[in-house]
Amino acid sequence: MQQRLHYLSEAPGLYQAMYALEDYLKACGLEAPLIHLVKLRASQINGCAYCLDMHWKDLRAIGETEQRLYSLDAWRECPYYTDRERAALAWTEAVTLVTDGQVPDAVHEEVKPHFSTKELADLTGVVATINAWNRLLIAGRVTPGTYRAKTEAAR
Repeated sequence: MQQRLHYLSEAPGLYQAMYALEDYLKACGLEAPLIHLVKLRASQINGCAYCLDMHWKDLRAIGETEQRLYSLDAWRECPYYTDRERAALAWTEAVTLVTDGQVPDAVHEEVKPHFSTKELADLTGVVATINAWNRLLIAGRVTPGTYRAKTEAAR
C-alpha cells in the first residue's frame, strides 16, 4: 500500500494544529498511561495501523505490560484494568462509536464517579483528537512501523 498524503509537507498547518491539541493534552493532568490506553483502544476500533503501532510502542516504553495490551480489545472480561481505566475505556468506545446512537446516559453515569468535570472534558478531547488522527492517517495511508517511541515523549 502506497502512502496517499504526506500531511507534514502538504498541509503543515494541519499538523501544527493537531500538535497544539497534543501539547494541551500532555499538560492537562490526565495520566499519560491512561491517555495512551485510550488512544490505543480508539485506534483498535477505527483500525488505524499507524496509531496502533505508535501507541503500543509508547505504552511499552513507559512500562505497560504485554498482558494488558494483548487483552485491551476484551477489557470488559479481564481483571487487569482499574475502575478508572474501565470508565475511560467505556467513554472512549461510546464517543468513538457516536454514530451508533450518541453517547448513552448510562456510560456518562458510569464515568462520573471516576473523573472530575474537567477530567471528563479532557478525556473527551483525547478521544476526539485520536479519532481525528486515525481518520487523517487512514485516509492518507500513512505507513505503519516507522514510529520509534521516546520514553520522555511518551510520558
